[in-house]
Amino acid sequence: MEDDAPVIYGLEFQARALSAQTAETDAIRFLVGTQSLKFENQIHIIDFDDENNIINKNVLLHQAGEIWHIGTSPADKGVLTTCYNKTSDCKVTGCAAVWRMPAEWESGSHESPDDSSNSPQTLELLCHLDNTAHGNMACVLWEPMGDGKRLISLADNHVLLWDLQESSTKSAISSSATLEGKGQLKFTSGKWSPHHNCTQLATANDTAIRGWDIRSMSQIYCIENAHGQLVRDLDFNPNKQYYLASCGDDCKVKFWDVRNIGEPVKTLEEHSHWVWSVRYNHSHDQLVLTGSSDSRVILSNMVSISSEPFGHLVDEDDLSDAEDNGQEEKCKEPLQDSIIATYEEHEDSVYAVEWSSADPWLFASLSYDGRLVINRVPRALKYRILL
Repeated sequence: MEDDAPVIYGLEFQARALSAQTAETDAIRFLVGTQSLKFENQIHIIDFDDENNIINKNVLLHQAGEIWHIGTSPADKGVLTTCYNKTSDCKVTGCAAVWRMPAEWESGSHESPDDSSNSPQTLELLCHLDNTAHGNMACVLWEPMGDGKRLISLADNHVLLWDLQESSTKSAISSSATLEGKGQLKFTSGKWSPHHNCTQLATANDTAIRGWDIRSMSQIYCIENAHGQLVRDLDFNPNKQYYLASCGDDCKVKFWDVRNIGEPVKTLEEHSHWVWSVRYNHSHDQLVLTGSSDSRVILSNMVSISSEPFGHLVDEDDLSDAEDNGQEEKCKEPLQDSIIATYEEHEDSVYAVEWSSADPWLFASLSYDGRLVINRVPRALKYRILL
């Protein structure tokens, strides 16, 4: 089988929630949450066996409702959060909860149980993030480098900082902030910055992007019309602390330096419909993934605004004299940005893209029809980056 060939897994239900398992750095694992109105919803634990190019899956029941967002604990392989819709008395409420998966499934090394003999197990509820006073939950964000004890949830126009206590079985709001002003005051998404000792947060509402200082819960910057239409997703560059990517319904992906918010540093216009998801590669920040309702996933090489805009630093001893002169010339010019690949394995809107936490060259994409595709960065580019 060709090394770069995609591996496709189909769920029987519609789905839009995807997460890589962040605490798991040995096994390649993704979690997918379903959105079914008629049937019990599920979380599919997808373990990818890289050597044999096959997927092992396990299914857990999520009886609380249809899943809109999944987050995984950075510290505990077995703990996750979901945002889900609960219907009662013809009213739909967006809720969030912290769950634990069965102990034998926490690591990705096990064999899949035989489907026919095993009825699906249920997630263990650790606690609700009870937000009845604050409206509908849009997403839950784990502290990126944290011990799995701090979470932020975005609920309508509120930012809530939660502390988890007693093995995550109790949750308490430790501070909050409220979005005030005119327009549609409802968060669509957010991202907790891994920089500045995890004291900053970026949020999207309507066409605006805002930065927050979590210690004082005060706003530190606001990019008013970041996109021409709704902003859908955000991601921080893992290696450059002031750099942020955003995408939205204007079909654009924009890159910002939040110290200078007048203009984006770069804009990509490769998608032909709403861009739902943008993700920086955790190890090589020039690699950026985007997923759109044009059914495509695009892998871009944004090398000019990466942490290595002039390529790798080459040790002089490694170069012969003849090469040396040419190399110096080459190193003065920033490298060129380009589209590396466009992936067309989906037939429906791609709502989520995620890099694997265990393998920096591997990523998953999820479309609404329940199709999960696992792809690799093309081998030629991988070696170009590494060598």
